[in-house]
Amino acid sequence: MRSCSETEEIKFLSSHMLAASLVSSPYKMTSVKDLAESPGLSSIPSAYTFRKNQNDQQSSISDPEPDDSIPIIDFSLLISSCPEQRYKIIHDLGKACQEWGFFMVINHGVPESLIKSMMDTCKRFFDLTEEEKREFEGKAVLDPIRYGTSFNASVDKVLFWRDFLKVFVHPQFHSPAKPSEFREIAMEYCRRTREVARELLRGISESLGLDASYIDKTLNLDSGLQILVANFYPPCPQPDLAMGMPPHSDHGLLTLLIQNENGGLQLQHNGKWVNVNASSNSFMVNTADHIEILSNGKYKSIVHRAVVNNIRTRISLAMAHGPSLDAIVSPAQELMDRENQVPGYVGIKYKKYLELQQSNQLDNKSCLDRARI
Repeated sequence: MRSCSETEEIKFLSSHMLAASLVSSPYKMTSVKDLAESPGLSSIPSAYTFRKNQNDQQSSISDPEPDDSIPIIDFSLLISSCPEQRYKIIHDLGKACQEWGFFMVINHGVPESLIKSMMDTCKRFFDLTEEEKREFEGKAVLDPIRYGTSFNASVDKVLFWRDFLKVFVHPQFHSPAKPSEFREIAMEYCRRTREVARELLRGISESLGLDASYIDKTLNLDSGLQILVANFYPPCPQPDLAMGMPPHSDHGLLTLLIQNENGGLQLQHNGKWVNVNASSNSFMVNTADHIEILSNGKYKSIVHRAVVNNIRTRISLAMAHGPSLDAIVSPAQELMDRENQVPGYVGIKYKKYLELQQSNQLDNKSCLDRARI
């Protein structure tokens, strides 16, 4: 006899198998960078037309909701030796995870010069010739280095105005061979951001009333997956018709994001889209699906999207931090016992969840929704 959780996981997996089978070979197509640089381009191909609903159309990049209330977490207080300061910032961190699923991190200790170097080397990667970049095209979603366009062009019904580079950088470090300086800069940047993410997760663990090391130990973060995702959004002649990335939530635990001087990130908060204008030398951090699962829904993964403009290129760099690929993520038993709850999500191996989410079309929280009991 299979247990209830095993039956639920089988249902979860089988509903995605067809889509997963569609990404076994690379999908060749023109990069958005090449398309945007086409002489005389005045309109987008119909394949890039993204149909927004009425509420989305009312919240364009030029007509933002105010973002003054987005939480700010002072990282220096989180690592402070003063108990009172730590207690307050952990409380603030928990409130940010519960009410927003998003916050800005300041005073994080990662040198501004390193952040600039990382952004510069990402730009140099996208400035390589198309032939050079295609040396790094992957065949499957778990290939350690993967250059491509849109999100998953083999299954996307609508193509997105975005080129990307995805690199697995922990527990094993990988790097494209070009540009030549990419490896050295990325190795240091990834190490420093991983330290920030693990400290934030200690604080989140404590904010849930768990031991500070609960997430770290339970999900084996010594072998946790870290993915570098560089995104390139060139100017679009019809930005109101296209989308850089559709509304979605992230897999994993936390994503740390930086960008060049051009904005485009929007969050869904209280039913409205909110523009995010990052403060200088800060990390934009969003909670991801596996924090929602682990907290049994107390903390929500945030739905967000990337919009484009017709003037400037936006480059962003996301550092996704997840459990060990072999970790089975389920609601924390200690939390459910204390609050007299039943599990709201089926436990599933992180590797399976990652493969399924990355093999399907992005659609809000469609992957996470299938994990709900």
